[in-house]
Amino acid sequence: MPDVHQVSAGSAAAAKHALYEDVFAMLTGTLFISLGVHMYSTVGLLTGGTAGLAFLVHYLSGIGFGPVFFLVNVPFFYFSLRSMGWRFTGKTIASVMLVSGWSMLHPHFIRYDMLNLFYCAILGGLLMGAGFVVLFRHSASLGGVNVAALFLQERYGMSAGKLQMGVDLAIVLASLFVVKPSVLLASVLGAIALNLVILLNHRPGRYAGM
Repeated sequence: MPDVHQVSAGSAAAAKHALYEDVFAMLTGTLFISLGVHMYSTVGLLTGGTAGLAFLVHYLSGIGFGPVFFLVNVPFFYFSLRSMGWRFTGKTIASVMLVSGWSMLHPHFIRYDMLNLFYCAILGGLLMGAGFVVLFRHSASLGGVNVAALFLQERYGMSAGKLQMGVDLAIVLASLFVVKPSVLLASVLGAIALNLVILLNHRPGRYAGM
């Protein structure tokens, strides 16, 4: 059966990414994602996937987002290893660690005088979506829903963007009793912005790089 490293039938063969390209992409993608996470955390927004679960634990317990995000993803590493292989799983673990690390670093270098809730939701969502696309195109993810979405896209041709959008919206809506309605609405808009970036830029068969 095809895996995440194989090009779909009929696609032109593409040269594999060099190691330095993968490293730069992972640093860039995780930096974008973590910056979006930092913006969301500053104004109390939520998102989907394991990041959404980590946000909920972070807001309710006061524990830093970075450590919680890594711990929430640990159970998914085993599934990633079984379904996607060592190469993908290794990159995914490294990406999760990078997002956790960047998230703890940003507060020491960035201060916001003002962040509009809805502007932050859309801009942060676009940043995170762009970061995910960069990771996906270099056979990496942030675990959790990302792994399941990529696996189903590669094996059954399902759209990773549509699947992730559905799960993300479900998680955000499940937070109805945790946040104010305005925050929930902004979070839903952010989830849509994030997943539209993935949906429009990471379709099956459109990108052949590995």
